[in-house]
Amino acid sequence: MKLAVVVPDGLADFPVKVLGGKTPLEAAKLPNLHALAGRSILGTVCTVPAGMYPGSDICCLNLFGYDPKQYYPGRAPLEAANLGLVLKPGEFALRCNLVTADGHVLKDYSAGHVSTEEAEILIREIQKHLGSDRFGFYPGKQYRHILICKTDGPLEVEMDAPHDFQGQSYERHWPRGRDAQMFIELTQKSREILEHHAVNHKRARAGKGKANMIWLWGGGAAPVIETLQQKYGIRGGVISAVDLLNGLGRYLDMEIITVPGATGYFDTDYRAKGEAAVKAIDRLDLIFVHVEATDEAGHSGLVDEKVNAIEQIDEHIVGPVLQRLQKEPEWRMFVSPDHYTPLEKKTHVAEPVPFIFAGHDVRQGSGLPYTEKTARSTGVRIEKGNELMESLVHGWRF
Repeated sequence: MKLAVVVPDGLADFPVKVLGGKTPLEAAKLPNLHALAGRSILGTVCTVPAGMYPGSDICCLNLFGYDPKQYYPGRAPLEAANLGLVLKPGEFALRCNLVTADGHVLKDYSAGHVSTEEAEILIREIQKHLGSDRFGFYPGKQYRHILICKTDGPLEVEMDAPHDFQGQSYERHWPRGRDAQMFIELTQKSREILEHHAVNHKRARAGKGKANMIWLWGGGAAPVIETLQQKYGIRGGVISAVDLLNGLGRYLDMEIITVPGATGYFDTDYRAKGEAAVKAIDRLDLIFVHVEATDEAGHSGLVDEKVNAIEQIDEHIVGPVLQRLQKEPEWRMFVSPDHYTPLEKKTHVAEPVPFIFAGHDVRQGSGLPYTEKTARSTGVRIEKGNELMESLVHGWRF
């Protein structure tokens, strides 16, 4: 049995005025996805458990087949794992974004998608001045980095995701709780260190936003979780340009497939990701392909970029992967975003997302194209997101 999952991050959306009241999914030209939906099971799946935040960490953990209520460790430990940072007892990892602050306003959660090369220089400068026996700062990719904090016990702190309050006063979103003050102080000191750094002077001269502050969030300790082989008895691989997804894959003991040209942004090499997925199917039971560009377009409010990203996924990933799977006597596949990232809101929304479930043993299709509206219209709704993977492995169960 060969299995595949395609996750266009943040794909789902609401109607957009400039698209004539259509969603990007409705406006895009999608010959592969629409044809697949017509001959497959089409419906919606709840990827966000009640009371939890609609982040890619929680939603993708669900799509990997693991109940976040039982297994979720926090976002940062997953990203840390992909950087080779395995947390020890008494260690707590936090996501460390490089952001653009303008006065007291958080102007850009990604510092204009600062380059990895520039970011590494800045994070090493932060480590030089703020690193200690207790705090260690580690460079990742682009704006996404890690702080590891040593602690005598569980930390009591709540932190807001920076992409949720762009254009607002960041002081209204300071960390909260017993242990919040030390993280507020780190953030304030980072502004002093980075504001006048040579990298930021150069970015300002080029008309780019400064990466002039860190923002800490998404913290947690190391997870205790079964591997994919232990839980499902299959060998899997992950294709993603995002440390979060690759880190989760490492904890699940999946093969992390690095694709040259995969960036996690609009310029990602969709064709290369599709080709890598097709090759991986030869040696693995399951391939999990994640594409970040649709989410980044949603966060940035860029309509054309989102439509284009969806079309590229259809042509270069869904089409080739499906063609390869259909050469097998037994195969299954599902396509599903992890969450909504509406262009008008520029952040994640906890709505049930549209999915396609296909396979050799799916006997009756929906006869409908793949859109948010048609997925709702079928009445097929999976309440627990992890059950979509259960069906992929064991067969449709609803």
